[in-house]
Amino acid sequence: MEHIDVALTTVRLFQRVAKVLEPPPKLTVSEWADQYRVLSKGLSAESGQWNTDRMPYQREIMDAISDMNVSKVVVMSSSQVGKTEIVLNVIGYYITEDPATILIVQPNKKPMAEDFSKHRFAYMIRDTPALKGKISEKKSGDGDNTVFSKDFPGGFIAFAGANTPSDLAGRPVRVVLLDEVDRYPASAGDEGDPVELATTRASNFWNRRILMVSSPTLKGSSKIYDNFMEGTQEEWEWQCPACGVYQPYEFRQLDFKTMKMRCVYCDWYFSRQEVVAAPHKWVAQNPDSDIRSFHMNALASPFASWEKLVDEFQKAWKLFKTRHSVEKLKTFINTKLGLPFDDTEYQASGRRDVDEESLLARREEYPAQLPDGVLVLTGAVDVQGDRLEYEIRGWGKNNESWGIKKDIIWENPGLDQAWETLVGIMEQTMYFQNGCGLNIAGICVDTGGDHTNRVYQFIRDMQRLGKKFYGIKGYAGVPGIPLVHKQTEVKVRNNGGDVIDTTHIYILGVDSGKDDIQTWLDVKEPGACYCHFPSDKDAGYDRMYFRGLLSEVKAEEFNKKNGTIKTRWKKKEGVQRNEPLDLFNYNHAALKLINPNFDVLEKKLSLGINYMQRNMSGGQTRKYGQIRKGVEL
Repeated sequence: MEHIDVALTTVRLFQRVAKVLEPPPKLTVSEWADQYRVLSKGLSAESGQWNTDRMPYQREIMDAISDMNVSKVVVMSSSQVGKTEIVLNVIGYYITEDPATILIVQPNKKPMAEDFSKHRFAYMIRDTPALKGKISEKKSGDGDNTVFSKDFPGGFIAFAGANTPSDLAGRPVRVVLLDEVDRYPASAGDEGDPVELATTRASNFWNRRILMVSSPTLKGSSKIYDNFMEGTQEEWEWQCPACGVYQPYEFRQLDFKTMKMRCVYCDWYFSRQEVVAAPHKWVAQNPDSDIRSFHMNALASPFASWEKLVDEFQKAWKLFKTRHSVEKLKTFINTKLGLPFDDTEYQASGRRDVDEESLLARREEYPAQLPDGVLVLTGAVDVQGDRLEYEIRGWGKNNESWGIKKDIIWENPGLDQAWETLVGIMEQTMYFQNGCGLNIAGICVDTGGDHTNRVYQFIRDMQRLGKKFYGIKGYAGVPGIPLVHKQTEVKVRNNGGDVIDTTHIYILGVDSGKDDIQTWLDVKEPGACYCHFPSDKDAGYDRMYFRGLLSEVKAEEFNKKNGTIKTRWKKKEGVQRNEPLDLFNYNHAALKLINPNFDVLEKKLSLGINYMQRNMSGGQTRKYGQIRKGVEL
C-alpha cells in the first residue's frame, strides 16, 4: 500500500515538473497582443490593455506575420488605423515568443529612428509587463549604441535610418520592419535603394519575415503601392445588411448630407453604426500571390470621424477647384484614403473644368477677322524640322484673349522661303467689322527646337530691320522664374560653324505661363481672362488644336537621384503634339514683351487709327532687348 502511494506521488511530481518545463502554447501576434500588450498613456488613442476587437482589421495583418507560410507582408494604409501599433506588437512578439534578430528602418536616423527607440519602443517595454527585464542595454563609450541597438535573450533589435547606408549593411537579421517606406530617400547615400539594402540582410534566413508599412505618396513612384500591387491586394470589406454582398469602404459611396454609406450593389444607404455592426472580412484581388498585401482607409478606423473626413475633403476640394492648389487634396488622398495620388486622374476629374468638347462648344462666330475687344495682336512661331507652326492671337484688357488664326507653313525652315512666307503672314493687316485695320505688334519665335542657328540668323536680320520678332527659348521645370525671365546674347554661326555675329533672345519660364493659361481656360464667362475661339473652320481651331492645348498636366514626380518630389508640366499619356499650348504661351510672352498701354490703344482704335501702320516699314527702333514700359505703340 505504501509502495503504491510513493509511486502515485512520484507520477504527480513528474507531471508538475513536465508542466513547468513545457513550452508555452504557440501564439499568433494578435493573440500575443491581446494577452500581453499594454498601450502607453499619451502615446496611443486609448491606453491600457490591448484589444484587437477594437480594430478587428488588424488581426489578419498581425497573424499573417506569424504565419510560417508567409515571408513578406505589405500594409498600405491611411493614418489613424494603428499601423505603428502593429509594428510594435510584432517587435514584442519576437522578443518574447520567437526570439530573433530584428531591424526596424525609419525614413531617417535622426530624429525618426531615435525618437521611435526613445519613446514608442521604450514606453512599450516600460508598460508591458511581459517585456520588462527582457532588454539589456549595451554599455559602450558610444552613447548612440544604447539608443540604436538593444539586446534581449536570443536576439537583438537595431533601429536604423533609411538615409544611413552603414545602418542597412550590417550583420544578418531575420526580421526586417520597414516603416513609412514612401518617405525613404531613393538611395541610402551612394549605396542604392534602402529597401533593397535592408531586405537583403534577411535573404539567408529560411524563416525570414519582412513587414512594409506606409501611407502612399505619388502614383508612379510609391514604393508601398508597387509592393501592394505585387501582393494579394486585400481590402477590408463590409457586408451589406440588405443584399449581403461584401464591398470595401469607398469614400465616393458616402453621402455627405446624411453621412450614410451607399451599397454599390443594391443602392440602399446605411448609417455608420449599421456598417460597423455588419460582418467584415479581408477580400483578396490577387489571391495567388505569396506576398500578403493589405489596404485600409480611415473610414474603417474607430478613431476617425466621418464628418471630419468629409469636412477635410471639402476644404481640400475647394482649394483644388478655386486656386488649383493640389497639396491638401493630395494629403487627404494619401493619409485619409490610403491611396497614391494620381495627378492626371484628378486633373481630368476636377483640376480643370474644360475638356476638348467644352472648348469646341465654346467657339463663336466672329463678325470680322478681328472681333470687338481686341486691342493688340501678337504672333507666335514654333519651329519644327519640316515646318513652321504659328498662331495669331488678339488681346484685350485684363488678359481677355481671342484666337485669330492657327496654321502651318509646310516649308523647310532651313531654307529662306519658309521665313519669307512667315514674314508675309505676320505683316498682313487684319480688319475689324468697322473697317479699321490692325497689324501684329510683336512675334515670339522659338529658338530651342530644330534649326536653332537659322532662327538666330532670322532674329538678327529682323532686329536690324526694326521688325518686332523676338527670339525665345523656354526653360521648363525651373520653379519660381517668371514667364519673361531674362535677356541673353547668343552666337550666330555660318554654315561652317564659325561665329560670325551675335543677337539677343529671351529666356521664358514656360511653367509660369502654363499656370496662367490653365487658370484662364477655366473662366466660363467673357470678360477678364476669358479665352475666345473662332468657329470658322479655316481659322484652325479644330479638335486637334484643343487636344494640343490640353495636352499637358501639372504633376508631381519623385526624383530618384535625391529623393525629392518635384512639380512639373508633362504631356498626358498618349498625347504627342503640344504645339497649340506652346504657341499660346509664346503669344502671352509676346504680350508681356510689348507691355502695351491698353487705355491709349483703345482710344486710338475707337478713332479708326491703325496705330501699328507707321512701324510696318521699320523706322526708329529701341536698343535690342529693351522692354517697353507701358508703350503706346
